[in-house]
Amino acid sequence: MSVTAAQACPLCTADGGLLVFRNDDLRIIQADEAGFPAFYRVVWNRHVAEFSDLSAAERDTCMSAVVVVEQVLREQLQPTKINLAALGNMVAHLHWHVIARFDWDSHFPAPVWGSLQRPLDDARVAAVAVRCLQINRLIAEKMAA
Repeated sequence: MSVTAAQACPLCTADGGLLVFRNDDLRIIQADEAGFPAFYRVVWNRHVAEFSDLSAAERDTCMSAVVVVEQVLREQLQPTKINLAALGNMVAHLHWHVIARFDWDSHFPAPVWGSLQRPLDDARVAAVAVRCLQINRLIAEKMAA
């Protein structure tokens, strides 16, 4: 018996992190990425691999959620930069990474998946993690509105 892509997909079988918001179309999770507490994913609930698999209305819905996460992160954390990515090379299920980056973070200006640039600043990472509790609430409120 063959296993379908959706049955084998980790984003079809689990939330993929701390669930912040969910509706019929998508969910927003805070990813468990060491050293990067302000790392979020907007995950399309239905198993599709590519952004172009969505209808125009679905693409608008998806990108509106990405924008909400980005705006809340910018307002609450004033990061140096927000990184957006929809790679899907390891998990071929449509999801957008929305990551607040800081000039002090361990990998900046390289990607979070790149080479370490400096030691992890545990105190600053912990301070951002505490702020993410409020950020999660704000994201959920804005998405529900």
